[in-house]
Amino acid sequence: MQSLFGRHRQALATAAYAAAITLSLGLAFALHRHALIPGMVFEQLGFPLFVLLGLRLAIHRLLRLTMGRWRYVGIPDLFRLVASATVGSAAFAVVNSAGIFLEPVPTAVLFTEWVFTIFLTATLWISYRAIFEISRTRADAASGNLRRTIIIGAGELGSLLAREIGRAPTGLKMVGFVDDDPATVDASILGHQVLGSTRELPAIVTQVSADLIIIAIPSADPVDLRRVVEACEETSVDFRVLPGISNVFAGDVGLRNVRRVTIEDLLGRTPVSLDLPELGRELDGGVALVTGAAGSIGSELARQIAVNAPKTLILLDQAESDLFFVELELQDRHPDLDIQPVIADIRDADRMDDVVGRFGVTHVYHAAAYKHVPLMERNVSEAIRNNVCGTKNLLEAAGRLGVRSFVLISTDKAVNPSSVMGATKRVCELLMLGAAERYPETGFTAVRFGNVLGSNGSVVQIFRKQMDLGRLTVTHPDITRYFMTVSEAVQLVLTAASMPEANGRIAMLEMGAPVRIMDLAQNMIRLSGLREGTDVNIEVTGLRPGEKLHEELVSSAESTEATPNGKIQLVRTGSGPLDVAPGIERLLELANGGDSDLIREFLFEIVTESHRTVVL
Repeated sequence: MQSLFGRHRQALATAAYAAAITLSLGLAFALHRHALIPGMVFEQLGFPLFVLLGLRLAIHRLLRLTMGRWRYVGIPDLFRLVASATVGSAAFAVVNSAGIFLEPVPTAVLFTEWVFTIFLTATLWISYRAIFEISRTRADAASGNLRRTIIIGAGELGSLLAREIGRAPTGLKMVGFVDDDPATVDASILGHQVLGSTRELPAIVTQVSADLIIIAIPSADPVDLRRVVEACEETSVDFRVLPGISNVFAGDVGLRNVRRVTIEDLLGRTPVSLDLPELGRELDGGVALVTGAAGSIGSELARQIAVNAPKTLILLDQAESDLFFVELELQDRHPDLDIQPVIADIRDADRMDDVVGRFGVTHVYHAAAYKHVPLMERNVSEAIRNNVCGTKNLLEAAGRLGVRSFVLISTDKAVNPSSVMGATKRVCELLMLGAAERYPETGFTAVRFGNVLGSNGSVVQIFRKQMDLGRLTVTHPDITRYFMTVSEAVQLVLTAASMPEANGRIAMLEMGAPVRIMDLAQNMIRLSGLREGTDVNIEVTGLRPGEKLHEELVSSAESTEATPNGKIQLVRTGSGPLDVAPGIERLLELANGGDSDLIREFLFEIVTESHRTVVL
């Protein structure tokens, strides 16, 4: 039956509309004459009916009503139906007034026919949809595979999801909504009752024998979402979540997007979204160089810069395979953008001068660095040569060759550093401040932020790999870290680059509350459907060399000041970046000698000396 209707959908729909129009005119005439005698109706209205059918069906086709899928009809279709009926009635009234009929059709009949046409056609749609959905539900029920589903969130998104469950063969059966808004309790949405609040969820799941919970609250912040997830976990029923509000705005919603809750959803801070119109103006006609472009932060920098259409985008890295795939992705997304992949080592000063000068670079985004704390404790000289020497080379090239702006990616580990990696990044900040003094024509800025979710070597990635081994390692039960997404971090970098007040300064993002890593590990285990102590163990291994218990965003020798952007602050740092320049030259000499203990000692002397005063 369905295959027959599918092959001849338009013809059958046209015939159904014609029948509705004919019946509407007949009923209107009968109501006007106070009697329904078919012979009399067709004797008096035969030619007018023929004209009305022609007009209405032509307009139906023009507005694509004959091509619609009745199982998906909604409010927009009803508006088109009213528009089509109104235009058709107006056209018929014009023909009727021209006197071509033997007896004009009364105006009352015309109006009544317009009402009946809308009513009967809408009834036809609704009846078909109801029959289809009932038959589909019975077929699914007969198969025995229906999952009884509760939707948390009785708002617009929840109702859209419930409508999709009722329309298509999803394998799901709606049994009700749950919502914390008291005004919705006992309300009926699409025939499904709001059964209660999330506090009552365990009892509700038992009451309706639910098999699945779908969280449909796109505007929920991580704190609220964590509370809802905890309620779901108490039920021992499988639960999923729909995407966040940004996905909803993009139209990316529906059952195909339902996914498991991830640890990123629960990390205690609402992602920051920053508008970047200034960046587009800044990059217009410019040449942007991204170092470390094959890495997680560098590649995201390249993606967001490419959207703002510079004249040329230079991708620089040593990792040729990863760089190749980043270039391939960007070329596919931006075929008209001039993308230049460059394999180079930032420790080579001559090569950096060549790249900056030959391409006429106007903007540098310096993300290339060694970032792994324990590894840098064991490879001190390499940390100095790559992080410090490489940054110095790029800063000097940018200043001497007239680059307009230079943005250094820094880290919260540069604040009162306890690790070699953190100390090298603090030295890089000092080098940037010194370059800003020597080359005032170039806008130098450093951007300081915490850990990046999803970056290479991030704790979340490590935990996911360890999960397969049945053992997560946490260095201390009370250790905390600040977290942000890669997209947030990159937007901060690009925003800071376009802020005139950040020139010659260190910019810092408001990071929210720090996250306890033990809580992170326990949440990841639960979200994976596993049990701590049974399926996966958490082992406390002790702080690693150079590792802090808690990170800081500013030191005692620094202060902060607000900017027009409430999510960004500027750091007032100790004076004397030029004074430590000779020490940095000595540090680089020592790095070539390879005595790790001596290098480490001298490195921390520079960092300690740099905090001796504060500019107020």
